[in-house]
Amino acid sequence: MVVEEAARRTPVHAICDVLVVGGGPAGTAAALAAARQGARTILLERHNHLGGLSTGGLVIWIDRMTDWSGQLVIRGFAEELLARLPKGAMAGPPREAWGSRDTATAAWWQARTAAFHGIVTHSPTCDPEWLKATSLEMLLEAGVHPIFHAWGAQPVVEGETVRGAIFESKQGRRAILAHVTIDATGDGDLFARAGAGFESDSDERDIHHAINTSWMFAGINMPEYLRWRAEFPGQFSDFMKRGKEAMGFFDKAFVSWRDDVALFMGPRLAGYSALDVEDISEVEITSHRLMLRHLEFYRAHAPGFGGAYLMLSAPQLGVRHTRRVAGVTPVLREHWDGRVAPDEIGVSPSLSPKFPNVSVPYGALVPRRLDGLLAPGRHLACDATSHSFLREIPQCWLTGQAAGVAAALAAEAGVAPRAVDIARLQATLRAQGAWLQQPVPA
Repeated sequence: MVVEEAARRTPVHAICDVLVVGGGPAGTAAALAAARQGARTILLERHNHLGGLSTGGLVIWIDRMTDWSGQLVIRGFAEELLARLPKGAMAGPPREAWGSRDTATAAWWQARTAAFHGIVTHSPTCDPEWLKATSLEMLLEAGVHPIFHAWGAQPVVEGETVRGAIFESKQGRRAILAHVTIDATGDGDLFARAGAGFESDSDERDIHHAINTSWMFAGINMPEYLRWRAEFPGQFSDFMKRGKEAMGFFDKAFVSWRDDVALFMGPRLAGYSALDVEDISEVEITSHRLMLRHLEFYRAHAPGFGGAYLMLSAPQLGVRHTRRVAGVTPVLREHWDGRVAPDEIGVSPSLSPKFPNVSVPYGALVPRRLDGLLAPGRHLACDATSHSFLREIPQCWLTGQAAGVAAALAAEAGVAPRAVDIARLQATLRAQGAWLQQPVPA
């Protein structure tokens, strides 16, 4: 059954050089980078804040920005944003510890989500409210025009070229026209509706396919809880077993940026589609019910949690994967061999120490068959295995910044994003603080 809708005339709300749809990590970085290059930039965001999953999704544990040697490789916007957070809004290893393989040091930071494979990394936990506030101030300082409570609903397409987007808000349906549109929705909503090819394969049994709603408890004593885990592993193992038996899914508490707040990543539910409204509604219902049961169980049985209380459930659903754009040069598993892409826009730490750093090409943001649009963030072009780390927040900052610079350069030159001069793109990214392996032209 369908409902027929009459044809409509949609008013143009604004015209700009660069339109960014989605204010998550990729979209925020893209908008700032474009505006700093002088582009008239508008950012549409469906919520009332910036940061996406790093703030509204409570993914306050920011994954690795250093490689396995301890070198900071994800820089630029990411480095500047975190450096601007006030004292007390971020916790993590000091710079001198990055790359440490000392057993005791790595064990201490592993319990605090900042050491992996026995190596300490720059993986801080952050106050989500300060991330929101700092992101907003940076964009306003640069001259970005943010529009909140606006859902990017449909691309404006002429032939094979995107000319902007239509959004829905309390004012109804309106359009913004732009030389370049950046799809930073995370789910590829615009490029999919514009007819660009995409892939959606992933293993439903794998965590990277799962969906979750995170939450935080306050009033706890995290050092006491961590000591108990370390000193009585048998008790902790039994605690986790009993919790799982009691409620089917049971999650361990993670550290946050302060010792009286605990983070729970929530039930990682597989087999649901983040593009299906009934599926995501069921995930939310299940997650919120389990949050209350976790609170009761932790209060009764976990040291440090006797005075715990509900602090916040994430206002944004934790989605890892839906679509990946069919791009000009996707990142593939065979590219984890240390090769440097000629159109490199940034460098990602690899999945484990046995692999070198991974060069991220500009072509991973450029659709094969669609002009006028770039697709940074978790829906960039890559295979399912590479997606497991390229979807993380620092990588979204990296690709978002590159997309913003490229969009501004395309608008300035009056060309399609795929025709941007790569040498100039790389030089501009370096000037904005990004770290590249690609050698500087003589």
